[in-house]
Amino acid sequence: MRAYERYTERYGAHYAAAVTYFSVLSLVPILMIGFAIAGFVLQSQPELLAQLQGSIAEAVPDKELSKQINEAVTTALESKGTVGIIGLLGAAYSGLGWMSNLRDALTAQWGHDRKSLPFLSTLLRDLLSLLGLGLAIVVSFGITAAGSGFAELVLRWLGWSEEGWAVALLQIGAIILSLLANWVVFLWVLTRLPRQRVGWRSALKGAFAAAVGFEVLKQVATLFLKTVTSSPTSAAFGSVIGVLVFANLVAQFLLYITAWTATARENLEPEVVAAPAPAVISPVIEMRSGPSGRTAAGLLGVGAVAGLLLARMARKPR
Repeated sequence: MRAYERYTERYGAHYAAAVTYFSVLSLVPILMIGFAIAGFVLQSQPELLAQLQGSIAEAVPDKELSKQINEAVTTALESKGTVGIIGLLGAAYSGLGWMSNLRDALTAQWGHDRKSLPFLSTLLRDLLSLLGLGLAIVVSFGITAAGSGFAELVLRWLGWSEEGWAVALLQIGAIILSLLANWVVFLWVLTRLPRQRVGWRSALKGAFAAAVGFEVLKQVATLFLKTVTSSPTSAAFGSVIGVLVFANLVAQFLLYITAWTATARENLEPEVVAAPAPAVISPVIEMRSGPSGRTAAGLLGVGAVAGLLLARMARKPR
C-alpha cells in the first residue's frame, strides 16, 4: 500500500507513458542503424545479399510486390551511409529523452525532489548513463548467451544432447543465469540512475523482484508475438501493439518496484514536523494627558472620605 501511494502520488503512470513514448520512438533509428550495418556487411558479401533477396521472393508470393521490395532494399543499401547517420542522430535524440525521463521517474519514486540542474552537465551525465546501461545490457545478454552456448557444447561433448532431462536442466540453468544477469542490471538501474545516489544494499530485494518480473514479462511477450505472427492479418499491427504494451508494462513495473524499494521500512526517512509559526508580541501603548476614568473615580472616592472625616472632626466640641 505504501508503494502504491508513492507510485500514484509521484505520477508513476505519467512517467511510464513518457518512457514508453521514447522507447517506441527509438525503435526506428535503431532499425536504421541495423540496416546500415547490414548494408556494409552485405556489400562485401554479395552471396548473402542474393540469399536475402531470394528469401524475400519466397516470402512474398506476388512477383510485382517482391520486385518492389527488393528494389527498395537495394536502394536502402546503396544509401546506407545516409541511413546510418540519420539513425545515429535519431537514436541520440530518442535515447537521451528516454534516459532523462527514466532518471527523473526513478528520482521521483525514491522521494527526492527534482532540482534545477545545469543543462550541459545533465546532458553529459544522461549520455554516460545511457552508454553505461547499454553496456550493462550487452554484458547481461552476452553472459546469458555464452552460458547457454557453453552448456550446449558440454551436453554434446557428453552425448546428452538428445536426453530430455538434460535439455530441461539446460533450460532451467539458462533461466537462472538470465535472472542473475538481469538482477545485476536492475541493481545498477535502481541505485545509479536516480539523480541522487542511493545505497545499493537497500535495492537488493527490489532488483531481484524486478529481474523475476522482467523474465515473466519476456516469456509472455514471446508467446504473444508467436501468436500474432502466425496470423497474416494481425501481423501488420499486432507486433507494433505488442511492443507498445510490453514497453509500457516494463516501465510501469520498474517504477512500481522502485516505489516498493523506496518505501521499505529501512528506507523511510523520519517525518519532519514543521515548526509552528513565530509568535508576534505587539504591546498596545496608550498615551493620555490626564488620569484615566478609574483613577479619577478612585481620587473622588478618597476625597469624599477625607471630606467626611474632616467634617466630623470639625463638629466635635473642643
